[in-house]
Amino acid sequence: MKQEDTVIVKDVGKRILECRKRLGLTQEQAAELAGVSHQFFSVSEIGKKNMRAENIVKVANAFGVSTDYLLTGKRSNSELNDFAAKISVLDEQEMDLLEQVIELFIVACKKDR
Repeated sequence: MKQEDTVIVKDVGKRILECRKRLGLTQEQAAELAGVSHQFFSVSEIGKKNMRAENIVKVANAFGVSTDYLLTGKRSNSELNDFAAKISVLDEQEMDLLEQVIELFIVACKKDR
């Protein structure tokens, strides 16, 4: 595998790990939910094995994320629309506060880079 491909596989694995932890699942639970073997899931999560398209789809569906997110780290339009729907219930004052929190969060993230 070329070095560029290795980086992509490791990045996909990191996103899978982050999703699994965010959902509070063990590797065994995540593998079962996705319909793949625990061994396969384990080596994919640490970026040692490239995943076939059908397995990426299975993992994405199991975690409730898009395949775009697993592959590139970018949220799909539908995921962004889901977020917008969640915050649409906020009143004007709450939206202002959320906007301030987001701005502070972005600044904090940029300091870490």
